[in-house]
Amino acid sequence: MTDLNKINMTPEQQSDLPLGSIASFDDSKYVTLPGFCDVHVHFREPGFCYKEDMETGSKAAAAGGYTAVCTMPNLNPVPDSVEHLAVQLEAIREKACIPVYPYGAITVAELGREMADLEGMAKDVIAFSDDGKGVQSDDMMREAMKRAKALGKMIVAHCEVNDLLEGGYIHKGDYAAAHGHRGICSESEWKQIERDIALVRETGCAYHVCHISTKESVELIRKAKAEGLDVTCEVGPHYLVMDDGDLQEEGRFKMNPPLRSPADREALLEGLLDGTIDMVATDHAPHSAEEKSRGLEKSAFGIVGLETAFPILYTKLVKPGIMTMDTLLDRMVYAPRKRFGIPLDEGDYSVWDLTEEYQIDPETFVSKGHATPFAGWKVFGKCLKTVCGGKTVFEA
Repeated sequence: MTDLNKINMTPEQQSDLPLGSIASFDDSKYVTLPGFCDVHVHFREPGFCYKEDMETGSKAAAAGGYTAVCTMPNLNPVPDSVEHLAVQLEAIREKACIPVYPYGAITVAELGREMADLEGMAKDVIAFSDDGKGVQSDDMMREAMKRAKALGKMIVAHCEVNDLLEGGYIHKGDYAAAHGHRGICSESEWKQIERDIALVRETGCAYHVCHISTKESVELIRKAKAEGLDVTCEVGPHYLVMDDGDLQEEGRFKMNPPLRSPADREALLEGLLDGTIDMVATDHAPHSAEEKSRGLEKSAFGIVGLETAFPILYTKLVKPGIMTMDTLLDRMVYAPRKRFGIPLDEGDYSVWDLTEEYQIDPETFVSKGHATPFAGWKVFGKCLKTVCGGKTVFEA
């Protein structure tokens, strides 16, 4: 085990180091990185603590070098009112080891039938989202955008047209056709993005798209930005380094949106490099082992990602020279914080050994969830320590 007493830096010592630089302490080389920020995680509390809870989720984030996260509202109760939001806020105060910023729901119980209490929740939420579901009604989304704009808040959208899903559970592509699986078409995602961009044009609302996965989505957002619309988006690490050619008949390869085609993956990577895609977000979505043991068709949607995001992207994009470290840090640290107004404390940093190659072993995860398509992958980048607000929140 690394002797972390060698790297017990004060915030003052840390501030003297160029972020991302190699720092030597007692003849040992470490890399210090600013605290990552993930605007899309599921910590499952309240309601589903057997999957994850505020303590294990925030500790998993810290183990991955994150010092701020935003939690999605598909909970029980759904944070659709001041009363329901208060349950999650109490859990955050009592259990979280890093800053956790909750989303408020757009609609009551995320059912898309009536508006949630946006005005009542506004001061305590980072933005509004019905993540896990797309808002199907044009009129409902228009009203949500108008109200969010009046409150100075952003709409953060999981884009999915229910009528186009057709019972699919992986990408409607070569693998699905070859193995007899029902597929999710790309249009189910990009069609709703197209609708929402038109509503942004109409309302002037600040708008952010969750976990884009298709080449058409990238192009729509690229055009919206060129038009000057207030639109941003995110992509998950798995969509950048995997496609449906990597699928196996296991639940750990099932997430929503699904891994799509090689052409989609290439467009997503191009979009991340040129700034069309603003940030990386893991969509960390833990489930029980049983819920992920039912194969591609019957397993729950969702994988974990907080503890593997940086090692995967550093190994697969930075080390081969596809992306610079500065660009990766922008997409994981600075861009999400700037867009969502999340501060970076001078005492928020992590310490990494980038020289050690190791194999990803889900049994070592801090998260309760172990389902990852990256199990067994060899990567570089081991987090040794994470400090948040000057306080150590993780040590290897």
